[in-house]
Amino acid sequence: MSASGPHPARGTPAEPTDSVDRAGMDMVMELLRTSRGIDFSGYKRSTLIRRIQRRMAAVGAATLADYGDFLEVEPDEYVRLLDSLLINVTGFFRDRPAWQALTDKVVPRLLADKPEDAPVRVWSAGCATGEEAYSLAMVLADAMGVDKFRQRVKIYATDVDEEALQDARSGVYSERRVQDVPAGLRERFFEPVNSAYAFRRDLRRQVIFGRNDLTRDAPISQVDLLAVRNTLMYFNAETQAATLRRLHFALADGGYIFLGKAEMLVHNGSLFEPVDLRKRLFKKVSTRRSRTRRLGDPMIAETAMRLSAVRAAALAAGPIAQLAVDVDENLQLANTRAQILFGLSPSDIGRPFQDLEVSYQPVELRSLLRQVRETLRPAEARDTRWQREGDQKPMILDVSVLPLFDHMANLVGFGVNFADVTGTARLREELEHANEELERAYQDVQSLNEELETTNEELQSTNEELETTNEELQSTNEELETMNEELQSTNDELQDINDALRGRTEELDRTNSFLASVLESLGHAVIVVDGDLRVTVWSQGAMDLWGLRDDEANGRHLLALDIGLPTADLVPALQEILRADERAHRDTFVVDAINRRGRRLRLRVDALPLREGVLTNGVIIVATQADPAEAPPGRVPPAGDGRDPVRDDDAPAG
Repeated sequence: MSASGPHPARGTPAEPTDSVDRAGMDMVMELLRTSRGIDFSGYKRSTLIRRIQRRMAAVGAATLADYGDFLEVEPDEYVRLLDSLLINVTGFFRDRPAWQALTDKVVPRLLADKPEDAPVRVWSAGCATGEEAYSLAMVLADAMGVDKFRQRVKIYATDVDEEALQDARSGVYSERRVQDVPAGLRERFFEPVNSAYAFRRDLRRQVIFGRNDLTRDAPISQVDLLAVRNTLMYFNAETQAATLRRLHFALADGGYIFLGKAEMLVHNGSLFEPVDLRKRLFKKVSTRRSRTRRLGDPMIAETAMRLSAVRAAALAAGPIAQLAVDVDENLQLANTRAQILFGLSPSDIGRPFQDLEVSYQPVELRSLLRQVRETLRPAEARDTRWQREGDQKPMILDVSVLPLFDHMANLVGFGVNFADVTGTARLREELEHANEELERAYQDVQSLNEELETTNEELQSTNEELETTNEELQSTNEELETMNEELQSTNDELQDINDALRGRTEELDRTNSFLASVLESLGHAVIVVDGDLRVTVWSQGAMDLWGLRDDEANGRHLLALDIGLPTADLVPALQEILRADERAHRDTFVVDAINRRGRRLRLRVDALPLREGVLTNGVIIVATQADPAEAPPGRVPPAGDGRDPVRDDDAPAG
């Protein structure tokens, strides 16, 4: 599942323990769900708190409520928060031994069990930036051959992070990110693009990227190989179990699932059997026989019609009153028993369920329908007493409402069953009376049973403690793996920052070298001072003229320099330039000076303002040799005389 390291925390929040913190956490989760469409309610709360605290420290939010307010006024923070929560740590052939086991044990068996021309469907769930999906493509293309891979294979790669999916769709990776691809595979399946590598375009078409939330969206069906590595470990136990049931439905009979090294199927032995437990490779346990006959066969079609008629007749004649309501809550079916019991007729089929008396008599069914719609789980109302007009005694009904799903696991309606348990209830009362008599007659036996039950409870308690310890160890393992991925994510961020700083340093070095070469090529004596008249630039020409090195001059006040330049005469003019507004022009002076050899010479000194926008931050002083006969000392209008830079070998003797 990509995320800059946090600044030192200012009021870093602790794990929410009181109602205020829980309310703040729920508020942040609701903001993410409504604004970005991602529901984190099934994720482990400890991981979410740790990642949110990191962003709170970065923005200086002291409480979760403050951070929620910050999210509402700074929409860009949503992107940074999602980058932190969706830890997109991935890589090509990550955990190489596990990939080797997949290549050696699973792929040959998968291909051998399928007909020669049958399609192969693969799903990479939680694919992040796509490295895992392209790794699967390379493994299959290497095993089948490129031509058959193009003809038979479809790889569906999904994630909830749209930005990560955009990177994955491009299929372009830096040289550092493809280092884990074996050299032979890199040469066969990647093409150099500038300083990066792009996955082969003809094979890229077989990999389809899309958004899918494993906790909410319908799974991709009839998948032969499903890779969902280091994704389930971010979910809590309940969400993990629900997601695994969805993934079991997604797999074709005999399909394989490939998990991360921190993930186990401890409580799902009835759904999957291990192929290589240490490498987290499992095979689906089939729940029904695969169909071997073609539906196009006329005899089969006739048989199917006959079976459909038999099913309809059996439903109509069933002893239990049954109703079917579609997802829009319109009545779609009522069997004979239900029509007689509740006074329904064929004309009621298709009517809104809420308009029918049966929707609230004998029990309020509309609230049960809402409950089933929200939870997707059956709801029951047991021992409901209902007395129809004309009946001497009330009936006792067990009412159950079931969600109805299609073959894609989409909710299509609700089934309502009314079981008449009046006779059973009476028998239950008689049985209870008989049990009371038996209890009085066999108190000694009951005492012994209690002792045995106490022993059994102790054994059960010990067993539960062992199971709890096992689950705690598994949870700790997942937490450690999560923290490891967070550290790797932070390391990747620091590496990117380091690369950027290295590039900026090289650019600065080139700029400084260029400026130095320009000053050296000019040959003039160039001095740059700041607003306090302290030297910031001392050119090579100045070094040649007065014999003072740049490290001796830089940072010192112009008046403090022991050189043969009448700086005291120039300072008032320089200060005037610093005080001048943006309309000020350069000043030019002709002065008598002494070079480093003690020879007298006359210099033309140009003083120009050093500007940054409309502000004057310093003065540039350029000294060139002047003709003693043509240029008397003093201030002159600014104009260049075209003379060469001052050199010791052509300076006139004093």
